[in-house]
Amino acid sequence: MSDLPPNESNGAAAPVDGPTPVGPLMLNLQFTKDLSFEVPGAPEIFATLREQPRVDLQLDVQARPLQDGANVYEVSLQIRADAKAAIDGQNQTCFIAELVYCGIFTIDVPPDQVEPLLLVECPRLLFPFARNILADITRDGGFPPVLLAPIDFVALWQSRRAQGLGGLAGGAAGTA
Repeated sequence: MSDLPPNESNGAAAPVDGPTPVGPLMLNLQFTKDLSFEVPGAPEIFATLREQPRVDLQLDVQARPLQDGANVYEVSLQIRADAKAAIDGQNQTCFIAELVYCGIFTIDVPPDQVEPLLLVECPRLLFPFARNILADITRDGGFPPVLLAPIDFVALWQSRRAQGLGGLAGGAAGTA
């Protein structure tokens, strides 16, 4: 043992009194805000469907402050999947799935870093959960699960900004 006071010889940090420091991004809560699954042609669609349906995906990211002047935001990941298949020579809708998956985030960064954090990092954290919900709902609805490929939220955000649609209200949008 050493005669030195604690933490001076071993370089370990001394305990700090007070609140634990919070990082620049904290996910406070995540939740399903809206979930819809429709099978317009049920039950006939299940008897006549002979091929895997073609699924068209739309994705949008929105962010909004929850309180003026506060650093707490709601970020929503909106996904719509429209599945269609050729049945008796006609293109028919198999199912429509819509999901709005949200997170409440506390952000403590300089103002110029808020937008990319909200529209890139926050949706990146929410996406795996939304992906699982969409896969489960389509499988439970009687169809093969819709498995979304990873999304490049940086590219979506940059594309949206290039179109002049950036900003928190506009979010990042794209079709997957």
